[in-house]
Amino acid sequence: MRKKAVMQVLAPVLLSACLCTVAAGQAHVIELLADKDSRYKIAGERTPEITVKAGEPVLLRITARRAKTWNRDGSIHGFSLLRAQDRAKVPGWNLLLRPGLNEFQLTAPEEPGEYEVVCTVICSEDHEGMHMRFAVLPQFP
Repeated sequence: MRKKAVMQVLAPVLLSACLCTVAAGQAHVIELLADKDSRYKIAGERTPEITVKAGEPVLLRITARRAKTWNRDGSIHGFSLLRAQDRAKVPGWNLLLRPGLNEFQLTAPEEPGEYEVVCTVICSEDHEGMHMRFAVLPQFP
């Protein structure tokens, strides 16, 4: 029964990813869920991870579900990209998520390497576990 409920939620996300690829042209479409259990999730991946090419356009589509707590401004989760080596924030990648579908047109970092996505809204007692790997590969000609 639980698998059926998960599929009912993820099926529209996957369908919209396919449709969005056509609409976005050359943008790398990334679909994910910022869930009520204070975890990022990507359909079909046990451990969510994002991989992009340096400098490529990205269309980030995040469905956000309210956890136990949220900010006064109504944001229920955050999505901030940090360089793994020094934990520095990547400019333009400090996003606040409201309930429902959130879309962001971004550009992947120019510097290849390891990054980490972290939630910047204290969304529950499990907030510290809301992070995932983000890899930037070199752009080849």
